[in-house]
Amino acid sequence: MYHLLSKCYPLVLFVGFFLLLSACEDPIYIPKPRAYPKVVYPERSYQSFTEDYCSFTFEYPKYTIIEQDTLFFGEKPDNACWFDLYTKSLNAKIYCSYVPIDKNNSFEKLRDDAFLMADEHIVKANYIDRIPIQNKNGVSGFAFNLEGPVASPFMFYLTDSTDHFLRASLYFNSRAEPDSLAPVVKFVKDDILHMIQTFEWND
Repeated sequence: MYHLLSKCYPLVLFVGFFLLLSACEDPIYIPKPRAYPKVVYPERSYQSFTEDYCSFTFEYPKYTIIEQDTLFFGEKPDNACWFDLYTKSLNAKIYCSYVPIDKNNSFEKLRDDAFLMADEHIVKANYIDRIPIQNKNGVSGFAFNLEGPVASPFMFYLTDSTDHFLRASLYFNSRAEPDSLAPVVKFVKDDILHMIQTFEWND
C-alpha cells in the first residue's frame, strides 16, 4: 500500500499544482450580445391640422398631441403659431415655430438662421445632409438630416419666400445611443415627411 501511494504522490502534487494555477487566472468574460429596447410602434393614421392660430394646414399622426407654446424661455412667444407635436409613446417632440416674413424678418435672414442652427450641430454630427423641399402645393424649404450623437436628428423649414416661414426641429426625451434610437428616428421622420408633403398655406 505504501509503495502504491509513493508512486501516486507525484501525480497528486501535479494535479494539485495545476488546480492552484487555474484558480489564480483571471476569469474570462464573454460579452453579451447587443440588445435594443423594445418599441411598440403605433399604427399609422393621419388627421388634419386646423388650429385657428396658424395660417396653414397639414396632416399629422392621430397618435400625436398638439401643444401650443404659451411661454418661450419664460416669455410670451413672438407669434401665437408656436406649437409642439408630441408623440408620447415614442418620447418624440417636434418643435414648430412660425415667423411672418416682414421688414424685421426678411426671407434671407430667416433662411440663414435656419442653416446656422443646423450647422451648429456639425461639431457632434457624423454626417449632415441638406435636402431641398418642394411639394405639390408650392411649399418650398430645406430639411437637415443629421447622423451621430446630436441633440436633433432632423430639422427643416418651410416657406413661400414672401410671407410665411415655419421652422421645426425633432427632439427625443431619451438618453439612448444613436444606433439603438435609429429605428424610432426613421419612424418619426416618415411622419414628418408626410407632414411636409401635405403642407399648404391658407393664404
